[in-house]
Amino acid sequence: MSFQINFLDHVAIRSTDPQISADWYQSTLGLQRITHEEWGDYPIMMLSNNSGIAIFPASKSRKDDRRSVRIDHFAFNVDREDFEKAQRHFSDLGIKFEFQDHHYFHSIYLKDPDGHAVELTCSVVNDEF
Repeated sequence: MSFQINFLDHVAIRSTDPQISADWYQSTLGLQRITHEEWGDYPIMMLSNNSGIAIFPASKSRKDDRRSVRIDHFAFNVDREDFEKAQRHFSDLGIKFEFQDHHYFHSIYLKDPDGHAVELTCSVVNDEF
């Protein structure tokens, strides 16, 4: 393998009531809500140490299965060097991925064989959240 994963960064879920979910994760597991104006209302990020959960609203429409209540994606943390190595590795393997700039961190997204969204993320700031 040409790059190394540090830890599971976060899991993203779709919730029927994101605020109730955020309150539950805070009161039940002690996760703390992190807000950034650039993100708007969503995701609601709940963190503890180096791991967290990103909460998004679920669609109320049965026709919008992609946004139904479920795990949306999971993310592994890598450092900046391994983030670059991973992109080269995926390109060498012919695996499609998408880069996104999330202001405080950069991400690449790809799909596993069953279509699950997998994210690799690295911080682009030195400050802790």
